[in-house]
Amino acid sequence: MSRPLTLLLSAHAHKIWGARAAAAVPAGNLAFITAEEAVAVDGPCAADIAFMTREVTGSSSKDRKTPELQGFETVLRKSPNLKWLQIHPAGAERPIYRELRDRGVKVTTASGATAVTVAHSTLGAVIALNRRFPLLADAQRRHAWEPRLGERSPRDLGGQCAVIVGMGPIGRHVASFLKVLGMTAIGVRRTADPIEPCDRTIAYEQLHAVLPQADWLILCCPASPVTRGIANAAAFAAMPAGSHFINVSRGEVAIEKDVVAALAGGHLAGAYLDVFEREPLDPASPLWDMPNVLVSPHTASHSLGQNEAIFDIFLDNLARWRAGAKLRNDVDDLG
Repeated sequence: MSRPLTLLLSAHAHKIWGARAAAAVPAGNLAFITAEEAVAVDGPCAADIAFMTREVTGSSSKDRKTPELQGFETVLRKSPNLKWLQIHPAGAERPIYRELRDRGVKVTTASGATAVTVAHSTLGAVIALNRRFPLLADAQRRHAWEPRLGERSPRDLGGQCAVIVGMGPIGRHVASFLKVLGMTAIGVRRTADPIEPCDRTIAYEQLHAVLPQADWLILCCPASPVTRGIANAAAFAAMPAGSHFINVSRGEVAIEKDVVAALAGGHLAGAYLDVFEREPLDPASPLWDMPNVLVSPHTASHSLGQNEAIFDIFLDNLARWRAGAKLRNDVDDLG
């Protein structure tokens, strides 16, 4: 009998999901080691596969690692038999993931697990910004009765155009929701191949050709050499005056000083920002005090059900791994 697979995960994840993971395979085919146990041991870790859940990254950002994340990454590096890592985000930008892939380790994401939730956050932001909810909240704080009348009245959303950069599960859901509101959706992706439910699809290099139509520029793409800095001063200048900007992708996809300038100058009427170049957002950032800006602390995907959705993807991939089948959301397939 071959030895069981050894799964590395946090003590918290083992407590919550260990029994269900073990029940998903024949008895005796899955062993566990927690990251906390492995950190305490001086020597290599015997893990074959690993599941990095949200509490491991916790409040870490790309600029600051928590001790839990540092410890987990240390154990991954000292696991010579590691062949597959399942992670909880939809993107795989952390350097450790590239490092592991260079070692031949498969890295799979949870793309799709929170797509509807992020799309709900985006839909809420579109409605809130269009209906001037942030400005109404600012007036309420000042005890000011400021009806949005005449030229100050919001435009109807029906007939407005949203340019949605990134046509993964999030982008497709966003397009579907905005179409229900009567909006036009232009999808931007690596190729111009048509994709439902968009009215039109273009490649990244064609973005500036459609920006003069963009009442809304919505970013939900991964960070890559193609997309980093794609939302910049030139892009905002190409958009109509009074347009809006939403970023639920990665902070480095937008040039933050250009976002600030476009908002401060009035060319952008408002923004919903869930991600930033540096996180947490600097308390001195002017974005905090702009009444037409919704600042979200990288929580557009958060919901009570998201962890279960991520665990379901892990179980699906565990079955595929044991069967020698193609893994879902393999980062290597993203190029």
